[in-house]
Amino acid sequence: MSSSKDIKLEVCVDSIASAIAAAESGAARLELCSALSEGGLTPTIGILKSLKGFIAIPIYCMLRPRSGDDFIYTDYEMQALLTDLDMLREQGADGFVFGSLTPTRSINVKQCQQVLEHAHGLPVTFHRAFDITDMSRMQETVRQIIELGFKRILTSGFKPSAHEGIEYIAQLIAKNHRDIVIMPGAGVSVGNLEEILTTTKCIEFHSSAKSKADAPPANNITLTTSDNNVIAGNNLSMDCDVISTARQDLLIYEMTDANVVRKMVFIAKAMSEKN
Repeated sequence: MSSSKDIKLEVCVDSIASAIAAAESGAARLELCSALSEGGLTPTIGILKSLKGFIAIPIYCMLRPRSGDDFIYTDYEMQALLTDLDMLREQGADGFVFGSLTPTRSINVKQCQQVLEHAHGLPVTFHRAFDITDMSRMQETVRQIIELGFKRILTSGFKPSAHEGIEYIAQLIAKNHRDIVIMPGAGVSVGNLEEILTTTKCIEFHSSAKSKADAPPANNITLTTSDNNVIAGNNLSMDCDVISTARQDLLIYEMTDANVVRKMVFIAKAMSEKN
């Protein structure tokens, strides 16, 4: 059982198998998406409803109606996004992940307020749209996000990965840790986790903890329903009558690796006990 002093791992997942691997291996929370290959889009209602039936840890749902790195949404896109939010909330979402910007790369206050209002008090994380705002005004931007009512900011410190942006993340945490959780994410791995935790002093971090599904099976978790339906287990390959190149594309996809999650949780626990 984790304590309030434990450094918590949030794992982003886009499949039932990945969600089970993360939850059963020590993750504190899931960020549920679809299409992580596109950076993570809004998940389906069906997957959330299914997961809520057998996963106890909190599940935060991504709110992102399309791919693209601008995070500038039309009124039509926001209407769809808010409809998704309402339905996900009704199916038991524990929180949400969202970010919206203006054409000048500042926070879109109106759209953020709409999401927070529709969340009905559930916690909302401001995602890595933060990393394409003006770095020279990062502390002002954080204060604005806090005042809007967000509970977390997911950031790579204005760099492609959290390891590269480690110094900026450390500055953000040092200045704002009493008012909001600053959560390092992007490229966080077993190899760099200890350095990220030591330098930033973060209390939560974010990772996909992935491995390729055509690699030797690493997830030894099997969940069976009351009618003996196996809904997740070791990675399986598909035998289908297609040309070899297409078949390779079908077989190669990424999913959360239970062993990677366990290693990250072990490192985080060891670091928690040091502090």
